[in-house]
Order: sequence, then structure tokens, then C-alpha cells
Amino acid sequence: MSDTTVLPTPAGHHVPAGAHSDQTGKPPVFELFHVGNDHHPENGTLLGFWLYLMSDCLIFACLFAVYGVLGRNYAAGPSGADLFDLPLVAINTSLLLLSSITYGFAMLEMQKKRMGGVLVWLAITGLLGAGFIGLELYEFAHLLHEGAGPQRSAFLSSFFALVGTHGLHVSFGIIWLIVLMIQLPKHGFTAANRRRLMCLSMFWHFLDVVWIGVFTFVYLMGSMA
Repeated sequence: MSDTTVLPTPAGHHVPAGAHSDQTGKPPVFELFHVGNDHHPENGTLLGFWLYLMSDCLIFACLFAVYGVLGRNYAAGPSGADLFDLPLVAINTSLLLLSSITYGFAMLEMQKKRMGGVLVWLAITGLLGAGFIGLELYEFAHLLHEGAGPQRSAFLSSFFALVGTHGLHVSFGIIWLIVLMIQLPKHGFTAANRRRLMCLSMFWHFLDVVWIGVFTFVYLMGSMA
């Protein structure tokens, strides 16, 4: 069904075909018809999300570059070899990588249109992500208790900025996952919900890739410094 908008014709202008005027002598008017089913690219959302991921890549590239420049400026304070608990970080890394696998299982269940399986694997993914955030917060609390806060040195400032930004992304991803778990039972596997699951999948795997870089560049190389 079309909506009609009536606009006045400016004085002195030629009246286009299709314009009309009433019998009161008022200026003629013409009609604009707005069709409800405007063309919208089917992959527009996915393209926009890819552009967002590329902008996120730039953010993390800048943070990695800052850490690369400042990561050896200890200001006579502790270094990564003094502070990092590699077994704890390895457990944290395992949680995040496992969450990527479980999210893949959720996508497979979505392809089979099994709502129960999707919700179970999404819940497991969220729990693993929450465990990752919990261990990261424990690590931050331990560093602050040891007096190794972000204000202690340029090394720690760049460390908290990089690792903290990644942690915020994971936290937002968990919130997004919870919202999807509420929407899916209500609306089912609609095209919009399937697209949202796909976008979250790309986001979650992207965070795994970034964390592999953090684990290698920050923790492993920092512990050997």
C-alpha cells in the first residue's frame, strides 16, 4: 500500500503532469508516492558488519603498535616476566578458543533448524566467555594489588589498554549473545535472526584471532623479555 504526500507547487513554476488543483483557486499541488517495498540489498547488513570489523582491526592494530613501542618502558618497575602467570593465561586462552568451537556447533544446529541445540551451544559459549572475563578480571585485580596498575609505567599502561579493550569486546559479545538467546525462542529462525547469528559468529571468531595475537605478542614474548 502506498502513502501519498501532497506538496504545494511554488508560484511561477510550470505545473507538472499529474498535478491538480481544487475549485477554490488555491495553487496546484502534486503528489509523491512512496512505495513500501523499496529495494534493499540482501547482504547489506553483512557488508556493513565486515566494514565494522575492519574498523575494529584498525583499533587493535593501533593498540598493538602502542604496546610494541612502549612495551619495554618499565620505569624501573616490574616487567612482564615478573608479573605474568602463564598457566593462568593458558587456561584463559583455552576457554576462549573452546568458546569459538562451541559457537561453531551452534551455527551447525542453526543450519539443521534445531532450536534446542542452538540455545544449548550458545549458553555453553556464553559460560566459557564469562569464565574468560572472570579470569581476566582476577588477573587485573592481582596486578592492582601488587601495585602494578596502569599508572605505574608505560608498559603497564599499554598492557591494560590492549587487554582491557579486548575484554570489553568479549563482554559486549556476551551481552549480544544473551539478547539473541531471548529473541530466538520468540521469533524463531527468521532471516533477521539468522543474519544476527552470523554477524555474532564473525565477531566472536575475530576476537579469538585478536586474542591469539595478544597471547603471543604480549604474554609469551613478554615473559621471555
